[in-house]
Amino acid sequence: MQVYCSKKHANSSSNRFCIHCGEPLALAAGQIVDNRYRVIRQLGQGGFGRTYLAEDTKKSNQTCVLKEFAPQVTEKQDLQKARELFEREANVLKKLNHPQIPMFHNSFQVTLGSKEFFFLVQDYIDGDNFDKLLEERQSQGKSFTEAEIINFLEKILPVLSYIHSQDVVHRDISPDNLIWRRSDNLPVLIDFGGVKQLPASQGFWFTQLAGNYTLLGKKGYAPEEQLRQGKVYKNSDLYSLAVTVLVLLTGKEPQKLYDSYQGIWRWGREINVSFKLEAVLKKMLAYKPSDRYQNADQILKDLPSPDVTKAPVTHLTKIKTMIVAPGRKAGAIVSKLHNKTQVASQKLPLPAWLRPFAVSFGGTAIVILTGAGTWAVVNSIIKGVSSIQPPQISLPQLPSLPNPIAQPVSGKDKVSLSQVLSRRQQLEVPDSFFIQTVDELFYAQKPELKGRSLSSKPEDAALRDEWANVGAGLLNKIEQANLSTAARRQLGSYTERNYDTWRRQARSGQLGSYTVNDLNRDTNQKFDKLFPGQDRGKLNPNTLRQVWYAIASDQVSQARQSR
Repeated sequence: MQVYCSKKHANSSSNRFCIHCGEPLALAAGQIVDNRYRVIRQLGQGGFGRTYLAEDTKKSNQTCVLKEFAPQVTEKQDLQKARELFEREANVLKKLNHPQIPMFHNSFQVTLGSKEFFFLVQDYIDGDNFDKLLEERQSQGKSFTEAEIINFLEKILPVLSYIHSQDVVHRDISPDNLIWRRSDNLPVLIDFGGVKQLPASQGFWFTQLAGNYTLLGKKGYAPEEQLRQGKVYKNSDLYSLAVTVLVLLTGKEPQKLYDSYQGIWRWGREINVSFKLEAVLKKMLAYKPSDRYQNADQILKDLPSPDVTKAPVTHLTKIKTMIVAPGRKAGAIVSKLHNKTQVASQKLPLPAWLRPFAVSFGGTAIVILTGAGTWAVVNSIIKGVSSIQPPQISLPQLPSLPNPIAQPVSGKDKVSLSQVLSRRQQLEVPDSFFIQTVDELFYAQKPELKGRSLSSKPEDAALRDEWANVGAGLLNKIEQANLSTAARRQLGSYTERNYDTWRRQARSGQLGSYTVNDLNRDTNQKFDKLFPGQDRGKLNPNTLRQVWYAIASDQVSQARQSR
């Protein structure tokens, strides 16, 4: 019998690691772990390992969830850092004791083969997650009613109130991390893989370990301060909960509900709720953390009373879904875009295949994001947070569209990677923005790679050349945009807040006769010449949207000077 790793490499069932790539293989049914836990079957697979349904042979074969944490490191110091991270998570989970949170039972470390593995043991929760419930309802042309949502909020907000009272922030609230438990029809908050404890002296959490830090959260669900800055407040969870509510009410992904161009939620168009509930949700979704509710109890006081309070129709789902943290059911359909957790590792070492050219980066930091269907993390880059391999999330691929930058690499058109990186440095284009954008364009051009990471091996030489060519094309476009040095330096740092500022300046007369319409028109014209055929409404805010902002920034500067 053959077993397969996540890359579909075939292996003998007796192997513990893939003979092709070294990835740990799934534990076999019946295998005993730590002389205590008998594996029944695999339940799901997350970024740091797999989860299993198991029996505790020392507790009358009680079912439990075995959560694997398998860092891909070999050095002793790296393993020690991994152990510290694992123990920190376990210690946070140990202190949580709430009936709507899977109970923590045990944590241990074992050696399997020649590598160290860490395991957490938690309650097994039998139920359907809200993503699945919504999917079932949508198949019947329905979604959750406002009365059901208010009932849901009344039952889940006390859970958030509890974890926040323990100075713990979940950081990853979304429909697939909430289960409607069959036994008592209560929502259960799961997947505490991203949980972090707030320092007692700070109002927010910012992870930093050995000079590295991690940003975690689902794009569309997490607020900007969390995804872009790594700052996590207690009401960052309240923001994510509000987005979850909008998705359940409308049946639409966050990206469909938020106008990134205007920086506003589509109230009254895509989102139609009662005035009272809208007021509550708007406050939960405030851009500034200081403008939001400061705690869950405040929301409970402001919640309107539903006309009819009832639980979701749980009988819609006939097949039991076994939900654990982290990961989804093995063999499940690829989840929707909004179910993908975005992980950003900053201040990481260069990918192995780029290290020979490190001098061209001038020693500056690199940002590597796993974006929804845009670009993949280079495996070699992983010596990241605590030197632990970050999640390799399987994401939906972009359709094969004409790439306005990339051209076939051949003959005189071929450029060297060192030339591209040196040119990037001369133009003072931030390396974080540059790598993100080149990766996005490269993988959109190469959907057949399915996000496969490049390597320094000879067989990837042609692909590395194409990557360099895409990078050269991007730099050509940036030069053609005739951006100021200041605008180029800001690439990767612009947000909707910048646009809001420019819009206010125009409306208040600070730009003379130059109006918001003038700004949009001129910026769109320049952008469209550089990137013909691009749908401006679907631009990635971290990549090509940054070029749009940079053009707009220069337009504003020119208007201000010509007053």
